[in-house]
Amino acid sequence: MPAPTAARPFRQFVVKVHSRCDLACDHCYVYKHADQSWRRRPRVMAPHVVRATAERIAEHARAHRLKRVTVVLHGGEPLLAGPERLAALARELRRSLDGIAVLDLRMQTNGLLLDDEFCALLVRERIHAGVSLDGDRVSHDRHRVRADGSGSYDDTVRALRLLGKPAHRAAFAGLLCTVDVNNDPDAVYDALAEVRPPRVDFLLPHATWDHPPARPLGSTDYADWLIASYERWNADGRPFSVRVFESVEAAATGEPGFTEALGLGSPDLLVIETDGAIEQADWLKTVAEGAPETGYHVLVNSFDEAARHTGFQARSLGLDGLSAQCRVCPVVNICGGGLYGHRFRTGTGFVNPSVYCADLLKLIQHIQSTAPKTQRHSVPSADIGALTGGGALEHAAVLRLSEGQLDLRRAMLAYLLRAGIGSEDTWQALLELDGPDLDVVLADPAVHSWAVAACSSDAHGQAVPDTELLEGLALATAVRARRRLELAVRVGADGVVPLPSVGRLRLLPDRGSLVVGDRVRLGTNSGRVWRADGGTVSWEPVQRLSSEGLEVRLQRNDSRTTEIGTPAELTATWRRSLAAAWGVLARRHPHQAAALAAGVNTLVLLDRTPSEDASRPPFGALALAPTDTEQDLVAAMLREWQYAKFAALRDLLDLGGTGQEAALRRAYARLAVARAWHARRGQAARAKAELWGKQTLAALDAFAAETDAPTSAGLRMATDLRAAAHSLVTDP
Repeated sequence: MPAPTAARPFRQFVVKVHSRCDLACDHCYVYKHADQSWRRRPRVMAPHVVRATAERIAEHARAHRLKRVTVVLHGGEPLLAGPERLAALARELRRSLDGIAVLDLRMQTNGLLLDDEFCALLVRERIHAGVSLDGDRVSHDRHRVRADGSGSYDDTVRALRLLGKPAHRAAFAGLLCTVDVNNDPDAVYDALAEVRPPRVDFLLPHATWDHPPARPLGSTDYADWLIASYERWNADGRPFSVRVFESVEAAATGEPGFTEALGLGSPDLLVIETDGAIEQADWLKTVAEGAPETGYHVLVNSFDEAARHTGFQARSLGLDGLSAQCRVCPVVNICGGGLYGHRFRTGTGFVNPSVYCADLLKLIQHIQSTAPKTQRHSVPSADIGALTGGGALEHAAVLRLSEGQLDLRRAMLAYLLRAGIGSEDTWQALLELDGPDLDVVLADPAVHSWAVAACSSDAHGQAVPDTELLEGLALATAVRARRRLELAVRVGADGVVPLPSVGRLRLLPDRGSLVVGDRVRLGTNSGRVWRADGGTVSWEPVQRLSSEGLEVRLQRNDSRTTEIGTPAELTATWRRSLAAAWGVLARRHPHQAAALAAGVNTLVLLDRTPSEDASRPPFGALALAPTDTEQDLVAAMLREWQYAKFAALRDLLDLGGTGQEAALRRAYARLAVARAWHARRGQAARAKAELWGKQTLAALDAFAAETDAPTSAGLRMATDLRAAAHSLVTDP
């Protein structure tokens, strides 16, 4: 065998906080397979083992200069440890890692014990919980049963609904679903989609060549089941992330995959049992008694010592560690031989193809042949129609669109982090503050504008825009979270540091003048901001305006440097006209008003109305100029709301070539004006509605005249727009 290569540092730590379970699932690898060591282990991890585990993780992170580590609380069933123990463990981990690395704390649970207290704890301690759900009642209760044989479906779904509530959803990491080919893939998919998970992990049942999986439907029945789910997921517009599918797509384009079940990367995960034993991945319990054991212990050994174990070393060989059959396979760089435990056969050990080899080959080749060339965040096909139609379904579609925009903005930040844009201190702060407060800050449209410019500049080798907004993101999040934070911020030419969603700081020279390019230290504490190294800071909070359910921030000319007037001036000027127009809009267009209030957080106040083809602010903002009447302001709000939705859809979907996209944008905005006139009374108003409806159709004719083949999303939008415009033109 070739000499082993150095294993990379461990970045994922599975901590077994409780070794027992309140279910008796017949496919469980802990209790129902070869290794029965759980019987000898303490039920709960003792406090001194918790401290040693936290210290070992911190020691490893410090030695390898890790910026982020993931800890997964596991079992058995981790909730059996109780809320006090879990909270203490979370705090011990954060205390040990403070100033060393950001903690990504997760949990895998069956959810049966989740209640309001547990959910509040998860949110408070920033624990992201994944829940096991195998589909509908029949599918789930086929295996996930209690000791008396009764099913657990009802309690699991109850827990998921509780976890999905707005107050708790930040702690919902997703679903884990074990595949059983006897279950109907469509019924399973429907049940998973119903609880609106952020992500789904499909797990192949753990098996080896000594104990192969049941195959009631044929030699590739697991591939066939997953392909049916993949096609359903695509047809539904990819409403949530599915890790195995996205990992195959990423690996097929040369990007690193992100599931240990696929790929050639060396292992970066280890397990700490309730007694402190350091072990390899615990799915090795399916192989033989003691298969995951290393002989190391957190009270005695470091994780670097554990990394020298032959089991970890064998998995670091990459392609050289695979069987001859795997090394010549056309998809080996994607499959990576499959999950290590699934390769085992007595006599040859792990130097075999996966027991799911034929399934993996068929699934990967299917995804390679059908996956879109460019992956973006999913927008369900039905939502395109709901956002265009402006009916009762628009509000829910806007909430999903907002989630897609948030995902996009997070993806752009991740790109900038990988590109090395910004200081390490700033990224450390952002990673540590990650959570609902950061989500609110990222919802500020100014963040989108800056991130797009920064990513585009870096991608084209141009100078990246000033990073003070990135630093402002961290400071703004700390202000919202009432957390202490101190950062060095570069002084821009205007002396202004924007804190998105919160306000802005104007740096005033104390003695002499500040020099552009200087870095000054700014700090936050308990929701306030101060200057940490002398000088004066002028604090200019965001100006807000509310009117019967519409809560917005006011911004002048979409510029952080332009004076926006005093709060009294702005509210006196805009409150009266906005309140009157909003009342009309809510009365005549109640569904659109509800959707607008859910999707808009900023009003950009302009001196004059921009032309039809002029740029608009990103999703989350409306650009409004003074109008002669409240009726005109209603029309302007509806028109600009269309521009905002279109901007979000264009970010997330391929709507066609430049000409097609421009034509759809014009049609989208014109339809709003036609609707506004159509809702008024009188012959003159109806004539205006018909005129704008015809102009909408003219823009759609221009879309159809483009020579490029239309994309499916662009064609769907054009079809929905044409139907809506026709109804306005033909309605007497």
